[in-house]
Amino acid sequence: MTSPVTGTVFVATCDLAAQMRGRAVPASREDAVLRSGTGWVPADLALTCFGPIADNVFGSTGDLRLIPDPATRLDVPASGGVPGTRIYLAGQAQPDGTPWECCPRSFLASALDELRTELGLTAVASFEHEFTLAGAPAAPPFSFERFRAAEPFGSELVALLDQAGFAPESWLPEYGDAQHEITLSPAEGMAAADRAVLLREIVRDLARRNGLRACFAPILHPEGSGNGVHVHLSFLDADGNPALYDPSRPGQLSELGTRFAAGILRHAAAVTAVTAASPVSFLRLTPHRWSAGGVFLAERNREALLRICPGSGPDAGHQLNLEFRAADATANPWLALGTLLKAGLEGVRRGYPEPVVWSESVTEAELSAMPSLPKGQAEALDALESDQVVRGFFAPDLLSTYLSVKRAELRSLDGLDETERCERIADVY
Repeated sequence: MTSPVTGTVFVATCDLAAQMRGRAVPASREDAVLRSGTGWVPADLALTCFGPIADNVFGSTGDLRLIPDPATRLDVPASGGVPGTRIYLAGQAQPDGTPWECCPRSFLASALDELRTELGLTAVASFEHEFTLAGAPAAPPFSFERFRAAEPFGSELVALLDQAGFAPESWLPEYGDAQHEITLSPAEGMAAADRAVLLREIVRDLARRNGLRACFAPILHPEGSGNGVHVHLSFLDADGNPALYDPSRPGQLSELGTRFAAGILRHAAAVTAVTAASPVSFLRLTPHRWSAGGVFLAERNREALLRICPGSGPDAGHQLNLEFRAADATANPWLALGTLLKAGLEGVRRGYPEPVVWSESVTEAELSAMPSLPKGQAEALDALESDQVVRGFFAPDLLSTYLSVKRAELRSLDGLDETERCERIADVY
């Protein structure tokens, strides 16, 4: 095994504040760490995005192991005098090697297993990330000028992602001030979430090395544009056929697809406590921001919580997918995708009524009766705590720690106005 020139390997997890944390080990110990992992502490799960540990059930007791998944290996090359490094994402396990019930990556693994066991389906997903890039010259949205102003960062990013096997699909200058978007091709569920964890760190690291600053905060100013993470979902049956596609139905969405959507819509308030996970996330999730203006399912409508993205040509069935639009990069990708899958599965399992599939010609007046998303994070956390279905997705200690971390982050911003709250979150993400 060829080790990176830096002589160290970073073994990482992603925590409840969507921060990638872990331990570096000497490259000489790489094979040993792949076999038995490296040490970790249960209370690390309670770290807030601002640093302090929130109240938690673990205290100073207990031991865990970070067990690297060899499939997640990522080599970050040396550049500009900064040495390269090798990263592995890890599951959190008990000392005897059994998965820890509070491990976010294991949470997603359980959701994927439920989907396979109950419906015989494999989840395919992609995370679209928006971020702002401070330090590059100002240029108009969507322009070639902004695209070129971000060089050589942009080309280096695409090349690094391509080399890492992340299959970048597009790199573009976005609408907001200094905003850009990077999209990756769809991948099997766990791989898609792993790539989302690593992508954020790759972007930040590469930006720093180019004298820039990348920020994934959901909104930098209360009146500004927001940075979303759109989660695209589709499913394949055992024969590799697309399970969401039915050209005879509204939106070409199969009955399974609409039942799955019904689960997410029914539990939207609780789900968004996980997918829009910061004190300022819900400033972005309001009508007329092209984010998620209401809890409904629609074709080609960027105000919908769930948008049906159509396919075209002979491969239309494989291209069609559901896009969940109320997520951002303050959310842990493993928890976000796992929660969406579990909520959707409830819609199928419990036979929730199929929602209306609104066409792209729907008027604002027609949608006025649709439910709204929570007005803020506190409301969403209360919904998560009170929704007996969604709270049941989580091990009790995982749920209590998540609520404690998020409420501690909220309290940290007490007394600040919305502009100051946005600035504090932007400093972290």
